[in-house]
Amino acid sequence: MILHHIPGSRSFRVLWLLEELGQEVELQSWSVTDRALRSPEFRALSPAGRIPALDIDGTAIFESGAIVQVLTERAGRLAPAPGTPERGAFLGWVSFAETQANILQNLNFHHIFLRPPEARSAVMTKLDTKRLEVTMRAMEVHLTGRDWLLDEFSAADCMFGFNIEAMFRFVRPEGFPALAAWVARAKARPAYRRALEKGGATTIYTQDFYELADG
Repeated sequence: MILHHIPGSRSFRVLWLLEELGQEVELQSWSVTDRALRSPEFRALSPAGRIPALDIDGTAIFESGAIVQVLTERAGRLAPAPGTPERGAFLGWVSFAETQANILQNLNFHHIFLRPPEARSAVMTKLDTKRLEVTMRAMEVHLTGRDWLLDEFSAADCMFGFNIEAMFRFVRPEGFPALAAWVARAKARPAYRRALEKGGATTIYTQDFYELADG
């Protein structure tokens, strides 16, 4: 298997899951700054030019949620089987992770990538921060009194690998004790630490926390 990867991106989800499954993978690294993701070669792997893509025996699979489903079905582990009562909840959290990730991506643009700073919208930044808070509050309610998103650790937790590093950079952890404890449990897993060591930590953040601008 070959995982097309950028440190700190959504591909970390897949790398973490592969480590949890004990499966070997070769990393093919890409950059967001040299336009390579827009090349015909990469778009043949991922039509929208987005990381990750996973090559399994010469067949490219794109979109994190699809990759997670394929890997867990192949391994027969870390996901409820199709047709079982918990399958719907599993798929719901897999999709929820991407809903939240899109908000986090917007906040990355608002706070970091848009140049010059005057191009950033304080109104949209506040709106997306509030939207992030809503998703985090839903997770806080769900995780209160439980260790993982399902009855036990699963690939649904891995789908938040991109989000875990980002969410508390825009919303402070006070008021989210269950969510903060879940993040700490995830980061303490040996497979998470191995994936971080192999894949590299994100380099886009230069601050522990990004305050809302006035406006």
